[in-house]
Amino acid sequence: MASGKDYLDYILGQCSELDDISYRPMMGEYILYYRGKVIGGIYDNRFLIKPTESAVKRMPHAPMELPYEGAKEMLLVEEVEDKAFLKELLDSVYEELPAPKKKR
Repeated sequence: MASGKDYLDYILGQCSELDDISYRPMMGEYILYYRGKVIGGIYDNRFLIKPTESAVKRMPHAPMELPYEGAKEMLLVEEVEDKAFLKELLDSVYEELPAPKKKR
């Protein structure tokens, strides 16, 4: 099942307090970037993020789910209504992720 653009727009709106949030469509789903780093995505109308240490600490009871078959599990963000929580969450995840690889 592909994700709807309406859900993507909702999540982007909820993350509007963050600078430089972007996305890229991929096979009916959406990869989310924060300041150039992949932080997660929208898969089957679910907001999933990479399970960094800080994300797990902030959401200790969040279920781990597969974005698609064959992928690594990611954390399901259930508190999408709370803009302040999302800002803190994504800022902390960003700090733990490696810098994007330089393109040749």
